[in-house]
Formats: sequence, C-alpha cells, structure tokens
Amino acid sequence: MGLIGMFAFLQVYSVQAILPVLITDFSATEVQAGMVVGATILAIAIMSPFLGMLSDAVGRKVFIVGALLFLAIPTALIAQSPSIGWMGIWRFLQGFSVPGITVVTIAYIGEEFEGRAVTELMSFYVSGSVLGGFMGRFLLGHLHELIGWRAGYYVMAAMTLLGALWVTKMLPASRQFVANPNFRSAIQTLGEHLVNRYVVTACLLGACVLFSLVGCFTFINLHLADTPYELSTGALANIFAVYLLGVIITPLSTTLLRRFGSARTVRVAVVVSMLGVLLTLVAPLWGVVIGLAVMSSGVFITQSATISYIAVNVKKGRSLASGLYYMGYYAGGTLGAWLGGITYARGQWSLTVWLLLFVQVLALLIASFGMIKTKSKAA
Repeated sequence: MGLIGMFAFLQVYSVQAILPVLITDFSATEVQAGMVVGATILAIAIMSPFLGMLSDAVGRKVFIVGALLFLAIPTALIAQSPSIGWMGIWRFLQGFSVPGITVVTIAYIGEEFEGRAVTELMSFYVSGSVLGGFMGRFLLGHLHELIGWRAGYYVMAAMTLLGALWVTKMLPASRQFVANPNFRSAIQTLGEHLVNRYVVTACLLGACVLFSLVGCFTFINLHLADTPYELSTGALANIFAVYLLGVIITPLSTTLLRRFGSARTVRVAVVVSMLGVLLTLVAPLWGVVIGLAVMSSGVFITQSATISYIAVNVKKGRSLASGLYYMGYYAGGTLGAWLGGITYARGQWSLTVWLLLFVQVLALLIASFGMIKTKSKAA
C-alpha cells in the first residue's frame, strides 16, 4: 500500500521543483506557473467521483494497474512541450489517471480489511503518498541539473511503467469486492453521500488541506529562488526533504487517532500547520525550512485523520465516497495554485502566507463544528 501511494503521487507535484526554470524557459507568469501545477490537480478533482463509480462496476486491481500504465504516457509527452500551454495540457491528462490509483486503493483497503488494520494501512498509504510527493520533486530537481528537465520526464515515465509492473505482480486480487454495475444505484448512492455529514465534512476539510499544501509548496519555490536566497533547482529539490518527516509522522498519527479521535486530532494538527506557515516568514533559510517541516507535518496528520474518518464511518459506496473526498481535496488544491499565483504576483510571499492562514482558519472551524466528536470506531 505504501508503494502504491508512492507511485500515485510521483508525478503530481514533481513540476514544483522546476517552476523558476519554466518561468524563464517559457517566459511565463507566476499565475501560469501555478496553473501548470493546478492542471493535474484539477483533472484529479474532476475525475475522482467518476472513476470511483466505474471501479465499483469493474473491479479494483485492474483499475490500479491500468491507471499506472496510462499515467506514463502524458508524463513522457511533457518532455516534448513546446510551450507552457502544452505542458499544462499534458499535466491535465496526467490527472485523469491518478484517481484510478488513489480512489480505488482506498476502496480496496476498506473492503479487504477491517478494524485496526484499516487505520494502519491508511496511514502507510498516506506515508507512501508523502514519499511519492517528495521523490517526484527531489528527482526532477536533480535530474534537471544532470540531464535537463525534458530528459528527466522520460526517466519519470519509465519509473511509472516499472510501478505498473510491480503492482501487477505484488498486489493480491480482491476477495471482498462485489461488482455494482447499476448506474441508477450509483446515482442514488451519490445523492446519499452529498447529504452525509461524514462525507461533506471530509470533503470541505480536504479542500482546505490541499489548498494550504499546494499554495505553500508551489510558491515557496519562487520565494527561495529569488533574492536573497537564489537557490538552484537542486537546492530547491533538497528543501522538499522536509516531506520525509511525513513518512515518519503519518503512521504515528494512528496512535493519536485511537486516543483522541479524528476531530481533536485534526484541530491540533491544523494549529500546528498554522504555526509552521508563520515560521516561513523569518529571514534565515534554516528558519524557513523548519517552518515548512512543521507546516507539512500538521497537514499530513490532518490528511491521514480525514481519510480514516471516511473509511471508518462510510460503509456504502466506499469508492464513490473516496472519489467525492478527492474531488473536494483536489478542487482545493486547484484553487490554491490559482489564488496563490495571483496573491504571490501582487504581494510576494508575505501576502501568500496570510492567504494560507485564512484557509487554515476555515479548516479549524470545519473540524470544530463539522466533525462528529467521537473516537474512531477502528480503535
């Protein structure tokens, strides 16, 4: 589960490490650079509910493998991009396949396991996705310095193909999956989810979470590439090593969930994330790095708690519920890339920080008043 999460997110945020280079190569604006990040995220938001419904009818493993195979194609085509617009198109097509991995994997875990195993496997899946987010940025940043970003994307495409072969061999076939090809039934389940407090709260919270993460880790690159830091793509890639804290912290969040429940865990994690964002305003580079580490740790705990909240409390139409969650989650990320670009262009990093804090306050209110304050049933 951890490695599936890694392959799913290897491509999603990789472009963040080379944004300053793309602005120079394509004579692009900050908003255009932000939307290259947002293109993949927007496609994920659009496709998540539909691929969830389709998976309910077709199956789990075949979907995960097929999505990984498809993901390799636009990843390779990015290397041929003649303009920032074409790069955005290929990035958008990347996003078409990601929900076939993410949404379906969460449904797979919810069906094949129960109780404590669900919470633990979800934490390992999130840890893997964190690792993939780091690896994508780290590898592409250093590949650019070695062979250029275009050739780097060919390497990334080859890695995705290897991931598809690995999942084909290693992932056990579903034992508990029951096909539901009835479209009318799926629409009825969709209607039920749209008024389900668990699902709606998780979607809103997820939107705030990814808005903060995308807004922060997209435009901190432009901030650190500018005076007085003037970091190279390799140095920017190294900054993303703070993501590795999430690989360690996310499994530990299982203990917090068992003891305090989802609502309390999320409230504390959001406050921690807000403190991290504020720390990025300090002048020394080491202070910015600490701020990013604290901010991302809070976000990863929030994400893990929210996904477990859905897996434990939603029993019917799990992949559709996961799809709706990811639609909200990635819609928030798209807004973070767009509004973050506008804000950074007008007020640089300091104004962007205040935008992020505003969204995190919204997340705190949603967790305080929207989440049902009970301990996780998986405990």
